[in-house]
Amino acid sequence: MTQPLTATAAEVHPRLPRVALVGVHGFGERHLANLDRLAAVGRLDLVAVADPRPPAEGKLAPGVEVFPSLDDLLAAGSAPDVVIISTPIQTHAPLALAALKAGAHVYLEKPPVASMAQYEDLMAAAASAGRLVQVGFQSLGSQALPAIDALVAGGEIGEVRGISATGLWLRSKAYFKRSRWAGKRSLNGTDVVDGVVTNALAHAVATGLRLAGARTVSDVASVETDLYRANDTESDDTSVVRVRIVGDTGFAGNTVLTCALTLCAPVQSAPTVTVHGTLGQLTLSYTEDRLEISSLQGTRVETFGRIDLLENLLTARTEEDLLSPLGGVGAYVSVLEAIRTADAPRKIHPDFVTWVGEGDDAHPVVHGIESLIRRAALGQNTFAELRAPWTASGGPTLDTLDISGTPVATLQSGSHIRPTSSPRPYLHPVRTLAGTVVTDHVPEDHVWHLGAGVALQDVDGINFWGGRTYTRAAGAYVWRKDHGRIVTESAEHVDGERREQLSWLGPDGTPVLREQRKWRWAAVGPSAWKLMLDFTLESATGRPVLLGSPGSNGRPQGGYGGFFWRLPKVGDATIWTPAARGEDAVHGSAAPWLAWSGTFDAGTADPTHVTGDPGLGHPATLVFLAAPQAPDPWFVRHSGYPGVGLSLAWDAPVRTEPGRPVHRTVTVLITDGFLATQDIERLISTLGEPA
Repeated sequence: MTQPLTATAAEVHPRLPRVALVGVHGFGERHLANLDRLAAVGRLDLVAVADPRPPAEGKLAPGVEVFPSLDDLLAAGSAPDVVIISTPIQTHAPLALAALKAGAHVYLEKPPVASMAQYEDLMAAAASAGRLVQVGFQSLGSQALPAIDALVAGGEIGEVRGISATGLWLRSKAYFKRSRWAGKRSLNGTDVVDGVVTNALAHAVATGLRLAGARTVSDVASVETDLYRANDTESDDTSVVRVRIVGDTGFAGNTVLTCALTLCAPVQSAPTVTVHGTLGQLTLSYTEDRLEISSLQGTRVETFGRIDLLENLLTARTEEDLLSPLGGVGAYVSVLEAIRTADAPRKIHPDFVTWVGEGDDAHPVVHGIESLIRRAALGQNTFAELRAPWTASGGPTLDTLDISGTPVATLQSGSHIRPTSSPRPYLHPVRTLAGTVVTDHVPEDHVWHLGAGVALQDVDGINFWGGRTYTRAAGAYVWRKDHGRIVTESAEHVDGERREQLSWLGPDGTPVLREQRKWRWAAVGPSAWKLMLDFTLESATGRPVLLGSPGSNGRPQGGYGGFFWRLPKVGDATIWTPAARGEDAVHGSAAPWLAWSGTFDAGTADPTHVTGDPGLGHPATLVFLAAPQAPDPWFVRHSGYPGVGLSLAWDAPVRTEPGRPVHRTVTVLITDGFLATQDIERLISTLGEPA
């Protein structure tokens, strides 16, 4: 600081820092309480406050002057050393500029500004005046933050795979009536940019950016926004923001911060910021300064203290001494600017919102928001990419499969999938003819499980499945930088059939496999349709390529890979083949077909069909027909998660080489209702297939 606020020890009568507070109501009341605390211990002298509505009688100590505005306060000659600004968002920048011009240091509440242009003006003014600006992100004073830095640097959680911030809060109608600017993107033509990301849960964003090492504008490579609102407001109340940080600092390239936040939760919980590592994770509940450390050594919880940001400002001499300096929140302002310039938040359809309470105490609850928040954070996905039913679109898609005008499946490009989940094309959602969704993608338990498609965990040592890799040497699943991706090179789509040419690319982009894939689909009755997948995998390296699995690498009963279908949650599930029944009995067996029936909790995917429908209890049966080319065992999971696959390399790798591809054909019957064995065999026989 160019002029210290505290006197030197040599001064006979040291002068306390003179502080003025602008805005005494709302959050300003907390500042008043803190000022009283610090004044009582001789740390400062509160000399004046400014507010159009004076504080209540007896609220201030004797001698504290009261003014209607900061201009009046400064004109009266109060000459404060520090001005605290706790006023509506749209007033922050002009008031801070006035305080700096008057020679004061500034404590500026968050969000510090309402636009990037204001931020640049304020930065220039602070530099010109030689004064400091501390921004009121109180969480940045937590002593947990340097502790997290030390844990990461010490390798306790391995390499950082990504950072997520989650917030599940609830706010009533009264919250948005507390002031004229609440819930506004602008007011009388002036930017406000209120919202869950920029204001209510802004600390989650700021803390996540701090842990990602993003402080300045130049630290941010890109900001993607996905903004929605359930309330009758202009601003967002349920949003995902995905920030890519500059620099090859993450496990798979740029570190990504994913913020999934809502004010429409059924129950309020403490917001968290999590650093995800290859050997564990660190989860900070920043409102409580509580850190949960999960690593190979187990799980422990530590609680930390917090440095008051005003005290920090009073003792600082340079910006480097500040815990939340104006120059250190440029990355946050980049997020705010992305929201300011984004399209207005989309209204969540009322069918997906339940209002709880009466009158101004009523608050909205977005259906399924808790799971969506967790999935967005874990998968680094937006709500649209997760295909939340109230979103406008489902992210990048390739095409839609329909039967007589009824969409039954959507082919996702996979380009929105995080690198460590092995991006690849897949089908989701797949529906029965009545609209019941029978696939899932990016589930909480395995975010790399992607609908229906083809994936392998070991292709000459490259992971095209996603997640951790099982290695014989480790005898366990480990995170490795071995993830490939599958891209569609060309496609021909006609009624009932789609032919594709795909490339399986290694981590360096080199082709490893060439795939020819064909989808065919058709109705087989009023309540059933069939989906056929035919694929060939051929070496693209000019030499033999081994196709393996965890099973071929030593994991007992872990031979998954090849065709795989991830189901949503299914109640009262029944799994059987012609000769066996139940998960344990059918897993690893070779049988001509496998059936899975139950009530599918995903419900219907079309918003026009869900009014008053909680999305539970939709009966359906899936019948998977084995490939005629080889007796591949069935891979089945139910107790841990619902999934079915045909294992290409159950306990030994399969070889493909130029001119000698591996070829498989799989047929799936998707039906509404429950089917018995005789129904299945009758249905199969009508297709001309052996039962």
